[in-house]
Amino acid sequence: MGEMNTAELLIRCLENEGVQYVFGLPGEENLHVLEALKQSSIQFITTRHEQGAAFMADVYGRLTGKPGVCLSTLGPGATNLMTGVADANLDRAPLVAITGQVGTDRMHIESHQYLDLVAMFAPVTKWNAQIVRPTNTPEIVRKAFKISQTEKPGAVHIDLPENIAAMPAPGAPLRIDAQEKTFASFHSIEKAAEAISKAEHPLILVGNGAIRGHASDALTDLATKLNIPVANTFMGKGVIPYSHPLALLAVGLQQRDYISCGFDRADLVICVGYDLIEYSPKKWNPEGKIPIVHINMTPAEVDSSYIPVVEVIGDISDSLVEILRRADRAGKPTPYAAELRADILNDYLQYAKDEGFPIKPQKLIYDLRQVMGPEDIVISDVGAHKMWMARHYHCERPNTCIISNGFAAMGIAIPGAIAAKLVHPERKVVAVTGDGGFMMNSQELETALRVGTPFVTIIFNDGGYGLIEWKQHNQFGESAFIKFTNPDFVKYAESMGLKGYRVQSCLDLVPILKEALAQDVPAVIDCPVDYSENLRFTQRAGDLTCAI
Repeated sequence: MGEMNTAELLIRCLENEGVQYVFGLPGEENLHVLEALKQSSIQFITTRHEQGAAFMADVYGRLTGKPGVCLSTLGPGATNLMTGVADANLDRAPLVAITGQVGTDRMHIESHQYLDLVAMFAPVTKWNAQIVRPTNTPEIVRKAFKISQTEKPGAVHIDLPENIAAMPAPGAPLRIDAQEKTFASFHSIEKAAEAISKAEHPLILVGNGAIRGHASDALTDLATKLNIPVANTFMGKGVIPYSHPLALLAVGLQQRDYISCGFDRADLVICVGYDLIEYSPKKWNPEGKIPIVHINMTPAEVDSSYIPVVEVIGDISDSLVEILRRADRAGKPTPYAAELRADILNDYLQYAKDEGFPIKPQKLIYDLRQVMGPEDIVISDVGAHKMWMARHYHCERPNTCIISNGFAAMGIAIPGAIAAKLVHPERKVVAVTGDGGFMMNSQELETALRVGTPFVTIIFNDGGYGLIEWKQHNQFGESAFIKFTNPDFVKYAESMGLKGYRVQSCLDLVPILKEALAQDVPAVIDCPVDYSENLRFTQRAGDLTCAI
């Protein structure tokens, strides 16, 4: 072998980090990187849009805990990449974005397609840098991966000018340093145990940090033995199984819901892996009067509605185990939790036999849940259907319902499903999307077919931007600028070599879904949905009274 150039050294460093896939598009300014990838064990997945590549890396990072890697060229390729990079950063998913760039000899003058990408990516990443010396490449790559995975995980960015990519680069990847867990102080654990023991009506609020911290078993054990009910954020689904008698399911809708009654009753909220970006504490603690115990791997953010009485900072599972050893809630039953759970489940089950058409979103999701196994994965796009997925798609396991609720970018479902199928080829995967979100990245279905990732896309078809219509009606009593027309989604799917299905009655959905999941190519299901349920829910929420 001859002397490596910088691009080759970069790829060696990615191999050293255990990278399996790089998602991206070829471009003139990343030609040397693409050439180096030809000789690599890393699989390059050519996408149809840079945003799709970033979303794939985003969901890969969220499912594996290892940074997903995406690649673009300079200028418009890099700006296309930014939405998915920002999504990963605010959803706390580890991601490394690599962009091509003009040569350093062109940066001081006006130059074709040149933008200062380091400056542009800085607000949407945890850290970024440009490689200006070939010998610095191993340090930059190692630092990027380390920062990306450190709590709170997120996106980082490496910019590689094309003339630097071609330069000789002596050096080798750096050894990956082993990071030890950090543990909470005994003082904070004892204070937390004392607060929990004294509380008459505590409530646990669990977020995505508990999934990242692999704290599901410890959380479920603590809740069970101390008899404390648990609500989860949209991104905390499955930390406690939804079948558990203390599971009060999801919190996060903007309107009041049954779970709001639990917060009204609570005299202590125990926040486990909760991130304020998932659901503002002003929604559940508007006056800042409810005492809070913060259990996480990082200190609490500052918010007038979120001022903990104690912060337990360290490995979440270990903290929960140690708190359980010290807390005593003997003789303090929480009967209201059973009543509240019964109300929630009764609301969920009332749609099980609904035969209306177009299908109510609650019924559609109920049927989807019956077909999917406990380990199968759904990826929800953003829109009105996301609210219904959060409320009605219940999970037994962590990371089986992926919802973006930090940045909450439309268009994530189809690229995300490709990543999910790559990570878990043995599981059924369904992308749930509205017709608006579908058309934003539907071109990646060709990518799915080409790379052999068969999954099902269900389109909630209402001919408009349903979530905005819902909010407009709530605020102004009417809607505007939200309607559009759609292609024939069945023919659209078939034109790409996929399977296409159209639901024409409520009874069609389950057999169509089962057939679609059995295909060896991606499938698309066009399902008309009755979003008049949105306003009905708002009305019921406004009339909600707490009987507990």
